[in-house]
Amino acid sequence: MISTIAGMNVIADGPELGDAFGRALLDLVAGAADPIVVERDDGLVALDSIDYLAGLDQHDQWALDRATGRVLDVGAGAGRGSLALQKRGQEVVALDVSPGATLACQRRGVRKAYTGSVQQAAADGMSGSFDSALLLGNNSGLLASREAAGQFLTGLGELLYPGGVIVGIALDPYSTDKQIHLDYHERNRQRGHMGGQITMRIRYQRLATDWFDWLALSPEELTEIAASAGWRVAAMLPGVLYAAVLTRA
Repeated sequence: MISTIAGMNVIADGPELGDAFGRALLDLVAGAADPIVVERDDGLVALDSIDYLAGLDQHDQWALDRATGRVLDVGAGAGRGSLALQKRGQEVVALDVSPGATLACQRRGVRKAYTGSVQQAAADGMSGSFDSALLLGNNSGLLASREAAGQFLTGLGELLYPGGVIVGIALDPYSTDKQIHLDYHERNRQRGHMGGQITMRIRYQRLATDWFDWLALSPEELTEIAASAGWRVAAMLPGVLYAAVLTRA
């Protein structure tokens, strides 16, 4: 960000707040992307290694096979899940809070894309119009925290038909022996958080998103949180990265 002081242009310290993730995806679609950086609130930084254009692993394929009917692709990114479902002949709406992400989806051929949150989608008349909600690529992290998870699941439930399902991918944060992560889990617990609640932001070039919470949780924690919001785990593909189907309890 450049400001003017006494007639001189001065580059301000720190990144400029904005849609860093969306800008990165648009550059990726254009074939000219720089690295995406994930920054944690304890100072840890790491490169984002997800293949947002084409990468679908066995857990993603398992989840796609169980996302039946009309699908809401939540946290769609660049639309890899939406495009896979379109190829199968399914109707899908790609939802993301990032304007750049939904534009990237459209540029890649996703026919229906929506910019906004789950709650905004319900307010805009989408309630009760989907058979499945898809949380691909570790997007079960959108549960955010123990306190926010119930509201998020309730919001998804409002968008689904009565028999609708939530299909998601999650990361078990406790399957690690790296001390930097174990220390972070303990730091979280001392603050009254779940061990895998990650406060983070996305950095791209000189842009940074706002800080937000992302929830990595064990299968047992997912089962507990789902039950408290009126859902149950009906099927699961196990692993450090695991997939699960939630149905109404």
